[in-house]
Amino acid sequence: MTENASIAIIGGSGLYHMPGLENSIEYNLDTPFGKTSAPIIVGTLEGTRVAFLARHGIGHHIMPTEVPYRANIYALKSLGAERVFSISACGSLREDYAPGHIVIPDNLFDYTKDRTRTFFGNGLVTHVNVADPFCEDLSDQVEASVRATGATTHRGGSFITIEGPRFSTKAESNTFRAWGMSIIGMTASPEAFLAREAEMCYAVMAHVTDYDVWHQSESPVTVDMVIQTLNKNTHIAQQAIHNLLRGLKSERPCQCGQALSTALITDPKVIPAETRNKLDLLIGKYIK
Repeated sequence: MTENASIAIIGGSGLYHMPGLENSIEYNLDTPFGKTSAPIIVGTLEGTRVAFLARHGIGHHIMPTEVPYRANIYALKSLGAERVFSISACGSLREDYAPGHIVIPDNLFDYTKDRTRTFFGNGLVTHVNVADPFCEDLSDQVEASVRATGATTHRGGSFITIEGPRFSTKAESNTFRAWGMSIIGMTASPEAFLAREAEMCYAVMAHVTDYDVWHQSESPVTVDMVIQTLNKNTHIAQQAIHNLLRGLKSERPCQCGQALSTALITDPKVIPAETRNKLDLLIGKYIK
């Protein structure tokens, strides 16, 4: 692959029509983990090659559990992406994070049940460090880019990922609040963990669409609520992307790019050749 899209944007299909995107190419990639959710559009924006991917497919036809997370991250890595900027909807589990606000979370709680969470296995074991699953450096840059749009922005809070596709019960929502969670969504896990295994920086711009179902004076979350807020915030997301790319640092001062350096535990001599070949994009610089 000769493309060099240094940053990837994962979000809705509406982001495919970014104002100012030039010299775009559509990639339909088949990876060792299957096909991506949708064609990946790579174009030049603010002088940077950027890859755009619709997480749920064009027209939003893929359920959260069915998103091919491994294929998506692997494909973006193969196109040269070192950073992933995720844009997603979320519910708020606290009063001060109101609908219409934007949150840049700093931690993640995986409450999913039915998803594959790693690239590894089949004779190769890794234990990657995800104590801080969101890259602090990229999150800093995302936060500055979002604040520059004038949107009400919050930094921090734990993002709980539920399996979906249903919304929470009141009992669940109140339990998550008691646990200290700040926002709730359905796709950050395992996306963030796979990005770390692929040694990519990962940060989230979470659009608060509702108060989930815990709030006594607000209506419970509906699909209409989610769509209306996302439609209103499309311009904010697009402007934030432009802002991010204008000021994006070329160097990565974080440790995301060396995440596997202390994670590989299997003796290279016993790793099956098929597994080595399948994962060479990820492990090639460590295991020859």
